[in-house]
Amino acid sequence: MGNTLRRILLSSIQGYAISAVRITRHDADGAQHVVSSEFETIPGVSEDTIELLNNLKQLRLQLPDDEEQATFLYEFAGPVDIKGADLMKDKAIKVFNPNTHLMSMSDGVKIDMEIQVDLGRGYVPSEVNEKYIEVVGTIPMDAIFSPVSKARYSVEPTRVGHRSDYDKLILEIWTDGTLKPEDALAEAAKIAKDHFSIFVNFDEGEPGLDEESDELDERIKAILATPVEELELSVRSSNCLKNANIKTIGDLTRKTEDDIAKTRNFGKKSLQEIKDRLKEWNLGLGMTDYAELREHLKLEKQKEEIHEP
Repeated sequence: MGNTLRRILLSSIQGYAISAVRITRHDADGAQHVVSSEFETIPGVSEDTIELLNNLKQLRLQLPDDEEQATFLYEFAGPVDIKGADLMKDKAIKVFNPNTHLMSMSDGVKIDMEIQVDLGRGYVPSEVNEKYIEVVGTIPMDAIFSPVSKARYSVEPTRVGHRSDYDKLILEIWTDGTLKPEDALAEAAKIAKDHFSIFVNFDEGEPGLDEESDELDERIKAILATPVEELELSVRSSNCLKNANIKTIGDLTRKTEDDIAKTRNFGKKSLQEIKDRLKEWNLGLGMTDYAELREHLKLEKQKEEIHEP
């Protein structure tokens, strides 16, 4: 159990990171020059572009109200030393390490910097983020989303009453401040529960296949074959499901919350929306059987028979 939770804590907890940046330099004549790659130098800036990107990568961020993606534009004029705290001015973003140095600019230097902040899991290399860039001149970045910086566990003997043959699991969790250790542990435990649930598959149906059972089976199959468009989800949620190749309600119910959340740009709001819509259909995520749906359909059929003339 300790090893399972540790691995989930380090790999699967959601967090925020900068996934792309666009840097524009203004020369003395006011002309704009876009920094096209990390290997291009920026006149008047002490740090080279690679060092600037590495500094940005170290920032630990958080967006308000569980937003899943946001873009921010900044205008800097030298001479000035830019730190993480400067990204919070008049912006809906919180930086948890505000003293992190980003770059030093000389007198007369003017730079526009646009950053994209995403919600994600684990580590995503720049090669993956590059696929989602639409604006020319935007530089993809390696994104470290995980808010858990370190986790370890140990097992020690413990006494319960007069018995001393029990074990005690001790977990030590370090985070970057964007998430409390106890909240990270709760999320990791929930992910583990969702994964283990696929091994619990008890047949609660009544024995025998009579005519009523066959009819219910057909109705369940029809519901599961229904396109996900019938759930009338938001455009963002629909696009996320489309990118994950989830086409039917049956495809969706067989996915766990963790499976869904791994889809790019898929956050808590979209996940909650899907759970709410599935609940309206007497369904949920990570389903291994459809006994609840079967019972609901059976009750509906009985009500229809009662009201028949």
